[in-house]
Amino acid sequence: MSTAIISNDKMETFEKYESVVRSYSRGWPTVFEKAKGYKIWDVDGKEFIDFFAGAGALNYGHNDDVMQEKLIEYIRNDGILHSLDMGTTPRKMFLEAFQETILTPRNLRYQIMFPGPTGTNSVESALKIARKVTGRDTVISFTNAFHGMTIGSLSVTGNSFKRHGAGVPLHHSVFMPFDEYAEDQDSLVYLERFLEDNGSGVALPAAIILETVQGEGGINAARMEWLRKIETLCKRWDILLIVDDVQAGCGRTGTFFSFEPAGINPDIVCLSKSIGGIGLPMAITLIKPEYDKWGPGEHNGTFRGNNLAFIGATEALRYWETDDFSNEIKASAAFIRRQVDSIIDRFPELKGEARGRGLMQGIAVNVEGLANEICAESFNRGLIIETSGPNDEVVKFLPPLIIDQVGLEKGFEILNQSIKHVLSN
Repeated sequence: MSTAIISNDKMETFEKYESVVRSYSRGWPTVFEKAKGYKIWDVDGKEFIDFFAGAGALNYGHNDDVMQEKLIEYIRNDGILHSLDMGTTPRKMFLEAFQETILTPRNLRYQIMFPGPTGTNSVESALKIARKVTGRDTVISFTNAFHGMTIGSLSVTGNSFKRHGAGVPLHHSVFMPFDEYAEDQDSLVYLERFLEDNGSGVALPAAIILETVQGEGGINAARMEWLRKIETLCKRWDILLIVDDVQAGCGRTGTFFSFEPAGINPDIVCLSKSIGGIGLPMAITLIKPEYDKWGPGEHNGTFRGNNLAFIGATEALRYWETDDFSNEIKASAAFIRRQVDSIIDRFPELKGEARGRGLMQGIAVNVEGLANEICAESFNRGLIIETSGPNDEVVKFLPPLIIDQVGLEKGFEILNQSIKHVLSN
């Protein structure tokens, strides 16, 4: 959009014609026009450092050169754009590359399912197949979980504001405490007691679904020991383990799958957001072969054949052909943790707490409303950053994985200035 046709009130068009359900445009009131790598520019040419990365959909940054060229070439050659689940060259190339680059080196055996092209579609398919193969209807989820906005996904989402938006009762789900919910209580003992106790009122579930790092729930990172014990519990009770890696996966925590450091082998894995590489809609559900019991077309969708996304996704997998990219992410993660610790020490008024791991970290600010003020001031100074948590209390760091040291330093410089400004007023 040209600067010349933007009114003095940049947001007038959106406020006049768009539903009030919009959210991000309220926190970042400008019109964005261009993006590259870890930077975004608005129509006035103002530059922003991106610590948001499309809510985790842009792990490889904006407009990766090679992905961009491959997409342009495919379109110019009249490549098939829409194909449902018909066989196409991009689909074939992605399936082969994912098997060879991701699954085989990790000794993982999964059938790859393409649901509709969003994370909630992947979660819906996971819940459905778990119920189908077990014959049970209940699914256990955890406090502060977020799994999507469609009815099935909402039923295992903990946020009350999101759940109320369903407008109907959300059944067949039970919530248990996430890891370390209280200093003197073990959440696994609590969960196991409910499964063992015939008087608990909790039926044996079809599945347990979890995020290893709760993104929208407040950047709560589960301990590896807790994840391993959850897997052991699932095996003991013949419960399927579903890992929702929609935001924490595709390298966000340093390894391609966020559960790799725990050494667990989930029965079902949900991927979306950055699986498409360049930000195009795409989702996959990974299902162990013995549980792939669908009838043809039993779960389908018109846009489960996004060929442009397949092209971006296949190119993105090249980042994972060696350990170099993973090591770079871990180095950046260590830098962020040092910055987080420094901010907590420098500004005790925040009553801050470090959260998360990898390039999915945050600072829980235990002063009501302060995290939102910090993010708003950061935007004014040229940093795109958001809050998370049930009360928007966590300042959340989600930069593209390809961000360099200069970008990280500049982003945290802006953040420090913003915190200082907010606390002085």
